Amino acid sequence: MAEKSYDVIVIGAGPGGYVCAIRCAQLGLKTACVEKRPALGGTCLNVGCIPSKALLHASEKYDEARTHLDSFGVKVSGVSLDLKGMAGHKDKVVEANTRGVEFLFKKNKIDWLKGEATLAGKGEVRIGKDSYAAKHIIIATGSDTVSLPNIVIDEKKIVSSTGALTLPAVPKSMVVIGGGYIGLEMGTVWRRLGADVTVVEYLDRILPGMDGEVSKEMQKILKKQGMNFRLGTKVSKAQATGKGVELTVEPAAGGKAETLTTDIVLVAVGRKPYTEGLGLEKAGVAVDERGRIKIDEKFRTSAAGVYAIGDVIAGPMLAHKAEDEGMILAEMLAGQSGHIDYNLIPGVVYTWPEAAQVGKTEEQLKDSGVAYKVGKFPFMANGRARAMNCIDGFVKILADAKTDRVLGVHIIGPEAGTLISEAVLAMEFGASAEDIARTCHAHPTLEEAIKEAALAVAGRPIHI
Repeated sequence: MAEKSYDVIVIGAGPGGYVCAIRCAQLGLKTACVEKRPALGGTCLNVGCIPSKALLHASEKYDEARTHLDSFGVKVSGVSLDLKGMAGHKDKVVEANTRGVEFLFKKNKIDWLKGEATLAGKGEVRIGKDSYAAKHIIIATGSDTVSLPNIVIDEKKIVSSTGALTLPAVPKSMVVIGGGYIGLEMGTVWRRLGADVTVVEYLDRILPGMDGEVSKEMQKILKKQGMNFRLGTKVSKAQATGKGVELTVEPAAGGKAETLTTDIVLVAVGRKPYTEGLGLEKAGVAVDERGRIKIDEKFRTSAAGVYAIGDVIAGPMLAHKAEDEGMILAEMLAGQSGHIDYNLIPGVVYTWPEAAQVGKTEEQLKDSGVAYKVGKFPFMANGRARAMNCIDGFVKILADAKTDRVLGVHIIGPEAGTLISEAVLAMEFGASAEDIARTCHAHPTLEEAIKEAALAVAGRPIHI
């Protein structure tokens, strides 16, 4: 017999899980959330999004003080790195965020069930020796690091993104396997702090999911900042030694192998759904060929009363995607309607400059045969960007050639992750490029670059 019964039990307290639990409670559903970590917030708050952004921001400040402030007439001398202090800043940020979620659980009267959950039959969840009943069970267990054959992550010399957050000293050299957003973000942190960083990417470009022009511009900027790139290259082996790590690399298309030596290797080749120990097969929860839980349009799995959201299902493994799914599912369970447009999930790379996008890339439009127009505006021609000494990058808007409806927006430049929100909102309401162009933007702001790119779609930008 179950120890306690609920309307909803959410398994996993990451962004998808805790947001879902809070929304369920707000809607009057008796809710519990299972989490095995000692702190709420999942990978994102504990060892992912939040600590990495704390280090990114701190390392940017260090780099700015050391190399850029003099261009503003600010003379700084004796700048030195306090890595322990920087790590302390990161830890304080993490603690504040995770405690914040714990406060919200108490505020919304959500029970935190501590431990590892297993599906134990219809409407039942087992945690250790205790069983709990629920009308609705939601799987929101997130994702885990993926490695490569012949590479064992020890979190000392061969690290995942988690280990890269806690290196005890700045390595002289680092090889990053994978040119996606995680590899580039963590690579730039340690590059700014003094490491010689080389990115090895199997494909012939970095940021393969982003617009090709943004990818090309990002590589050019990061190379200028001191990062090295080995594209079209695969790593067939990595072996920790007494001095560091030896890697065997070879051309992806085939060819002669060579050996690279480095102090630290960061493996950033992607993530996989984390469903270990849940007992999915026994519970009748079907998964696809990539281990992702299969769901219908209402997040229902193949097992009655069991749902799934976030990284364990198909789609981009992004915290904000999981959050939206959690809120929508909660509202559906409460009898309301829910909506999410998966074409309008923004993606952001938090390097400096940042890169952000929403909607279709130019390559996707070409592949699907859609006729489109392009409007592009460089930050070099934006007054505020010049005042900030942040003139790298551009805004690119893709609009339907016939209707002018915005199909995609791609930004590389200062505060791109913030700027993209205007584009997401515009596209959510079906805006045309003309709609954005006719909207008054404050001056002088970075946002004016978006307006100018929208004007450029019709061939009438003002400042270029």
